[in-house]
Amino acid sequence: DSPLPSPVPRQTTGAERQIGRQVAAFAEDGATVQLGIGQIPDVAARELVSRHHLGVWSEMISDGVLALERAGSLDAGRHVRSSFLFGSRELYDWADVNPRLRMTRTEVMNDPSRIAAQPAMLAVNMAMQVDLFAQANASYIRDAVYSGFGGQPDFVTGALHSPGGHAVVALHAWHDKTDASTVLPVLTNPVTSFQHSAVVSDQGCAELFGRSERIQASMIIEQVADPRIRPELT
Repeated sequence: DSPLPSPVPRQTTGAERQIGRQVAAFAEDGATVQLGIGQIPDVAARELVSRHHLGVWSEMISDGVLALERAGSLDAGRHVRSSFLFGSRELYDWADVNPRLRMTRTEVMNDPSRIAAQPAMLAVNMAMQVDLFAQANASYIRDAVYSGFGGQPDFVTGALHSPGGHAVVALHAWHDKTDASTVLPVLTNPVTSFQHSAVVSDQGCAELFGRSERIQASMIIEQVADPRIRPELT
């Protein structure tokens, strides 16, 4: 009977819109999307409203999915599938006794084989850091656990095995609070996930899958990293 909490609304930045547009470019009509938690996945969802017959298979959903539903972008014949949700009062009102929504145990939603069975699975996940080997850290900050691995490794694996699927990791190229690059030569924290289809930042998009390590590193430096750190990374 207690009111459900909601995230504090905040203004979307130009950098986040740039990232969202690049992420959305990986989805075609009929694709299935997984949108992790955070501002960037919600922005990416709003960039997908021009698509049609989309499906949702996601560990969690937020207001971005509601935007797709209202725009008529979701396939009416497919359930919106998730394990949990967190968003506005409007999202909770939409979810209440909604036959379109199926909330399912995490053991089912995060099963890589079930994820891989979804058509053109697009997994969109955030990271706090990436390195030149395309390893992503979304779990540790200053040697302390930030959130745990969550479903990111499961969805990266599943999306890469889905026909036409993509696993995209997104992040800001520079962390303003610490005044530091989020692209490192090599991660020293435990790795959350690796070998993505692409890494996207406000600086650009590096499509990495199938590249050699040397080309992959060059692409991350030139297309993902902030210009201030590129000489050092090179």
